[in-house]
Amino acid sequence: MESSDLAFTHAPIGLALTEDRIVKRANLRFGEVFGDTPEHFANTPLARLYPSSQDYEQIGARGAQILRETGRYEDERVMRRLDGALFWCRVRGQSLTPDDPFKRGVWSFVDLSSERPVVELTPREREVAILTCQGLTSKEIGLALDLSYRTVEAHRARLLEKFGARKLPELVAKFSGMPL
Repeated sequence: MESSDLAFTHAPIGLALTEDRIVKRANLRFGEVFGDTPEHFANTPLARLYPSSQDYEQIGARGAQILRETGRYEDERVMRRLDGALFWCRVRGQSLTPDDPFKRGVWSFVDLSSERPVVELTPREREVAILTCQGLTSKEIGLALDLSYRTVEAHRARLLEKFGARKLPELVAKFSGMPL
């Protein structure tokens, strides 16, 4: 086995080579994170690893736009293991074909479940949580998601309650796993 192949196979984070949002090759850690051997994931649509088809479509649309502009994308989101368990995951990707951002890419997946337990959230609450972690204001989130400022504030209020946080900085700290 060549050094580069060893590095891919044994990297300490989950790695996947994708084509058109379908896993073509995954490493050992990717298999551990999502719950099977790397070989099992060959030709697996990434949609299978999202909590819902709505999450898959919305994150994909947002990601495609950013990938076209920069060639790279990253976020922290809830993903789904093969057994159906939900977990927080840090996802980073590099498009190898920026004009067609999902045609071919390299993606990393880091399981954050030891730092951040999953709280049952609606798809919209997950979107608001992700954009909040990215530092967007309620107005900016409203524009991004085509929601009113008040609706975003209502989602944030439910997030504060679900996570037992008193204020937005405490909520963001809980999302990111930082000590309080």
